Amino acid sequence: MSATTASQASVSAPQPAPAGAQWGEHGNWQWQEHTCHWRVLGDRNHPALVLIHGFGAASGHWRHNAGELAAAGWCVYAIDLVGFGASSQPGHRPDRPLDNRLWARQLQGFLEQVVQGPAVLVGNSLGSLVAITCAVFFPVWVHGVVAAPLPDPTLLMPLRRRRRPWRRQAKRQLVVVLCRLLPLELLVPLIARTPLLDLGLRSAYSDQRAVDRELRRLIARPALRPRAARALRAMSIGMALRPHGATAAALLEQMRQPLLVLWGSHDRLVPPQISERLHRHKGDLELQLLPRLGHCPHDERPELFNHHVLGWLARNLGTRQPHEQPWA
Repeated sequence: MSATTASQASVSAPQPAPAGAQWGEHGNWQWQEHTCHWRVLGDRNHPALVLIHGFGAASGHWRHNAGELAAAGWCVYAIDLVGFGASSQPGHRPDRPLDNRLWARQLQGFLEQVVQGPAVLVGNSLGSLVAITCAVFFPVWVHGVVAAPLPDPTLLMPLRRRRRPWRRQAKRQLVVVLCRLLPLELLVPLIARTPLLDLGLRSAYSDQRAVDRELRRLIARPALRPRAARALRAMSIGMALRPHGATAAALLEQMRQPLLVLWGSHDRLVPPQISERLHRHKGDLELQLLPRLGHCPHDERPELFNHHVLGWLARNLGTRQPHEQPWA
């Protein structure tokens, strides 16, 4: 289905999501030289909510969220960021680094050309960084952001003085050389085909029952594509060399939209202690720790995640209040 056809199509009422990671109506959209995969569920006349996956995942990772969010009165979109899922997997280009600035531009193009209007953005991990980057760079397209969680090493680092040009150039060359020396063409398929994949997934989930066969397929399939290794190399270089203005600390200080941050109390990948530093950069954000959950709270306990998101939307953006339920 083309982006033009998809953007003109209408759905009379929210539709229940098909079981599993293949939820929603799928489409491909050409953005610059990239093919971008996306999906949608719900009435196109309802306000838009865009789900943005984390590192190594794809739009299917919102398999347990889209249906309830659409039923609550949202038109739910999700996109595969460039380099992930079924979208293009480009290599490194010095003039167009693969980092959160490029993904934010991709997201703004998606809002303009496919969604055709502003939206609320909901991100997991890397997707959260992309969401706040889009909110700062393209504020008229973003009503608000939910970040679950918001990882960025710069939140733990003191502000450094600007390096001299020769030192910046030396760092760029060193990062590029090191990333090219890594045997990613061997490592990426090895991880995707062996128990190493399970090891990584289990570190992201507190409840190991959530690591099911469908989740393994969802993560492994893009990693087995021919250009997956080169895309990983490109994003490793891009994220390592991004300027200070593209880091979470700097972005939060410029962000004006309402922000909800959800953080699993048992997150082993990005310790929840980092969340305590967020108010230094954006004092009006709302932070909620989710008990006994890991790095992917939306997939690990979707009913609790959806409840928090819908309640926050009702309080901050005037949307309908979800039915109250006594969550443990």
